[in-house]
Amino acid sequence: MATVLVTGGAGYIGAHACRALAAAGHLPVCFDDFRTGWRDAVRFGPLVEGGLLDRAALDAAFATHRPEAVMHFAALSLVAESVAHPERYWRNNVGGTLNLLEAMRDAGVRRLVFSSTAAVYGEPDLALIPEHAPQRPTNPYGATKLAVERMIGDVGAAHGLRAVVFRYFNVAGAAADAEIGEQHRPETHLIPLVLDAALGRREAITMNGDDYPTPDGACVRDYLHVEDLADAHLLGLERLLSGGESLTVNLGVGRGYSVREVIERARAVTGRPIHARLGPRRAGDPARLVCDPSQALTDLGWRATRSNLDQMIADAWVWAQGPGYES
Repeated sequence: MATVLVTGGAGYIGAHACRALAAAGHLPVCFDDFRTGWRDAVRFGPLVEGGLLDRAALDAAFATHRPEAVMHFAALSLVAESVAHPERYWRNNVGGTLNLLEAMRDAGVRRLVFSSTAAVYGEPDLALIPEHAPQRPTNPYGATKLAVERMIGDVGAAHGLRAVVFRYFNVAGAAADAEIGEQHRPETHLIPLVLDAALGRREAITMNGDDYPTPDGACVRDYLHVEDLADAHLLGLERLLSGGESLTVNLGVGRGYSVREVIERARAVTGRPIHARLGPRRAGDPARLVCDPSQALTDLGWRATRSNLDQMIADAWVWAQGPGYES
């Protein structure tokens, strides 16, 4: 069993990672300031309340729990907000991670699993995006994640840190038993918004742009089940615990769906009418992002097994009909 400090462990992806860690016999220690996370999601191990910009809180977490590794999810992640307020993203995502890396160095912790993003690629003109594709982010969110990747590489070279960096595509779904799921403040992710419309919590779902260079004019994304994502993090951790070298790898399925297609499948899965209306493009949104997932299979033995779009929508639908998190 390993003790793992999980930054952002009260958030959507972090909570599912904590659940997977606990199920595998590890001890996840959630480190979160609840800016976007939920106390109700902290149920798989101890909690340290604090933010990445609070070096004292980080040092206390390492001193108290003595983790053998870190999973780092905590970050600001809204593309449009990053365009409007880039300084927040550089301060939190880059400055906060620098604090974390310094705290890890001082505590002698040299294993890190980092949550990066496909946004580092920008808008590559490729049907499937491999890890060696040019990294040209089109928004500050992606730029800060790429800066952190490079910082991790530099710290690794200087101080012996080994890291598995995961570049996610679009994460969706919920735990199969609906114990935890996706809930944001505010909600910006497509599938929860579509399901809110199905439940009558919003009048319609807004499609941001219909003039992209895609078959139906809407943005195309590669959707990955959150439980498949959590499984990948376990494999990344196991690689580091067994002495494996650093690795940067995409996580996705290799199949893209447009916004229109997601809405159509949600209508079929829920059996509800879902009204859609056209809105303006969102600043910084690439037209198409679809993963080449082959390296994850080669290097980690990982492949997505739950990431059928209908299954992701169905799991999210069960969660959406429940009470959700209260705090």
